[in-house]
Amino acid sequence: MAEKGVLCGEYFLNGDTACAEGAISAGCRFFAGYPITPATEIAERMSDRLPQVAGTYIQMEDEIASMNAILGASWAGVKSMTSTSGPGFSLMMENLGLGVMLETPCVLVNIQRAGPSTGLPTSVAQADIMQARWGSHGSYEIIAVAPSTIQEMFDLTIRAFNLSEKYRLPVLVMADEAIGHMSEKLVIPEIKPADLFNRKKPSVSPDEYWPYVADKDLIPPMAIAGEGYHFHTTGLTHDERGYPVMTVEAQDKLIRRLVNKIKLNHADIIQLKEFQVEGADIIVVSYGISARIARLAIDLARQEGIKVGLVQLMTVWPFAEERIRELARTTRAFIVPELNMGQIVLEVERCAGGVKTVSLPHPGGTVHQPQVILDAIREAAR
Repeated sequence: MAEKGVLCGEYFLNGDTACAEGAISAGCRFFAGYPITPATEIAERMSDRLPQVAGTYIQMEDEIASMNAILGASWAGVKSMTSTSGPGFSLMMENLGLGVMLETPCVLVNIQRAGPSTGLPTSVAQADIMQARWGSHGSYEIIAVAPSTIQEMFDLTIRAFNLSEKYRLPVLVMADEAIGHMSEKLVIPEIKPADLFNRKKPSVSPDEYWPYVADKDLIPPMAIAGEGYHFHTTGLTHDERGYPVMTVEAQDKLIRRLVNKIKLNHADIIQLKEFQVEGADIIVVSYGISARIARLAIDLARQEGIKVGLVQLMTVWPFAEERIRELARTTRAFIVPELNMGQIVLEVERCAGGVKTVSLPHPGGTVHQPQVILDAIREAAR
């Protein structure tokens, strides 16, 4: 075992296990969760691995308590994570909003399955994508990443921790059952301190410290409970001391800062993979397992002479609206295959500026057939 418990080397693992190893590599030392298909393997792996690295694993009574527990662990100075699927994700939404309001770094992994309700517990879907953005009440911004390979599951879990620590908010890993349960090669590199981002600590004395005095980047340094700093934090609208202030002015100042610390940093946050988009007449926009199926269809279409490319959304939120608008100036059509009845397609359409946008909805349970995407590409090319 390498230093700090990172298992450097080449492995053949499923996505859930790769996610757990990514968390360990990122420095996660606290996991609280409740078993739920198809995310249970994450909890199982963390229950085995965390004791090996002096970490703590707790199986909570439900998903509400799980989300609360990782918020508390983060304020105690520990990088923390939970994992779940659709029904549990719904239960976590109120405390996700609490984490945003408290500006608490942590990671929430959702291995999406077909719903609504209990749905198809062991089958794939991508139907929680809009819930990831709008699931909690109030005005806020969120960061959500979407892996399409086992390597990306590992890499993007580390990225999720780095972004959560940097911007002080819960970050979501929006994987799907197919990526969570498929197995393929994973390379775990040596993780160096420079590869990891750790939250800013206060530079003032405890007597001078106010927990929500932000730096120029709009992000406040974060004191750790038990290190001598006195602070108050609350889900109520609060001032820079962390005290509740029930005024319109306090609400305006706080919410604008919470929103702008993300909106003003889209270039740093948003990550895409693009395949053959230069000169493409048609652009497929997709994420997760659907992007992999789209690659197969695109390869077949290009063999027929159709100029088509792919934008893979590794970051689904914030949405890559500037890039879509830029591509809309030169492309004839966008095609959006996703395992729901049409969610991210609405964002593409919003940014397309009148360019034809084709939704390829699928209610889940299985993935698109490449032929369906190929037929849509052919139709758009006519």
